[in-house]
Amino acid sequence: MATKFSEITAADMRSAMIDSQLRTNDVIDAAVVGAMAAVPREAHVPAHLTSVAYMDRAIALGHGRALNPPLVTGRMLVAAAIRPGQRVLLIGSATGYTAALLARLGAEVHAVEEQAELMAIAQSATADANIHWVAGPLSAGAPSAAPFERILVEGAIETLPDALTAQLAEGGRLVAARPDGAVTRLVQGVKAGDAITLRSFADMDVAPLPGFAAPAGFTF
Repeated sequence: MATKFSEITAADMRSAMIDSQLRTNDVIDAAVVGAMAAVPREAHVPAHLTSVAYMDRAIALGHGRALNPPLVTGRMLVAAAIRPGQRVLLIGSATGYTAALLARLGAEVHAVEEQAELMAIAQSATADANIHWVAGPLSAGAPSAAPFERILVEGAIETLPDALTAQLAEGGRLVAARPDGAVTRLVQGVKAGDAITLRSFADMDVAPLPGFAAPAGFTF
């Protein structure tokens, strides 16, 4: 007989995720690990997918979107170096898992999502968190709330719109992912003047984020 998914098994799965997926792959920052141990990932997937919420692969959410593997999320959060009180813009919040983690880390989160069904799941799962939900095109960000000290783009993008660069504060940090041939690389950069110079820091299986396609011949 199959074991029913419960709060006990969810806690066991979170513990296994931390030990086998995160700590063995350079996600050892105490604050990030603590947040990922506390936030119930199963609350951020459709009900029929709760039993696979902690697997080490992306989870399809519909609408051409996916929840990234836990390791991708952990590595991005470590690179972002979130500090309590920082204003963070999250692009592509989907079902709200990363938004919940950012709030747990003490950030003031502005989460942008364009799919109403995904945002409904996110809002239901994070009702008590310090998150400002922004409904609209992902590439537009949240200009009325800018500037932000951190921007996280929750998926692989081919281009970084000028609109998002403009919303990052001077000296602020951006973390995203970009396709590079057959691989996808996590990238980070700090804004200086009007530019963000991005450098890669890990090759990961990152779900693509629609709406950021590059024109023919463009190089990120």
